[in-house]
Amino acid sequence: MASAKLRREMNRDRLEADIVAEAVRVFAANGYEGASVAAIAENVGLSKQNLMYYFPSKQVLYQRVLDDVLDEWLARMANIAEPDGEPADVLRAYIRAKLAFSREHPLASRVYAMEVISGAPVYGDKIRERVVPLVRKDIDIFNRWIAESRIAPVNATHLLFAIWAMTQSYADFATQMKLVLGREELAEQDFREAEDTITRMVLASIRR
Repeated sequence: MASAKLRREMNRDRLEADIVAEAVRVFAANGYEGASVAAIAENVGLSKQNLMYYFPSKQVLYQRVLDDVLDEWLARMANIAEPDGEPADVLRAYIRAKLAFSREHPLASRVYAMEVISGAPVYGDKIRERVVPLVRKDIDIFNRWIAESRIAPVNATHLLFAIWAMTQSYADFATQMKLVLGREELAEQDFREAEDTITRMVLASIRR
């Protein structure tokens, strides 16, 4: 009995993961307003009614997608929360993690970016609740490093904004980059060179 229940739970988890993965693709391509639950269901091989057994509305599914994006993003942001680490090493690891997110989850990054660009009408409260406290903690760490003369005085808030913009652009604006570079996909070498360039710029801004 327990084994059968476990199998059912595993099957449900796999199906939910398939639904969410397809939802990411549809939301990234069409935005929230343009996305269709019926299209997501059809692409997964379900009826719309069956899909809505797992996710009762488009907004519930959209919020699940954004929750998963934010969970992954915040896990990578946690790299910076090491006040006793060497600032250059901490920032280098943070930039590498953020670029890895852009490379591994470009569609998810675009869904999040589209929500923010539109004014975060669905997800603004979650961003205030989950992102803002962590950013303030990171700013406190920068200020501690400055007070200890470990880095040059810097506006930590805007430095973080700049890092986000530089790293996330490799997902959100990858199409433009590919057009400029004349290739179908960004290569591993592009991300290595991006990491090196962004890291040099950021470390130059904190060097005493």
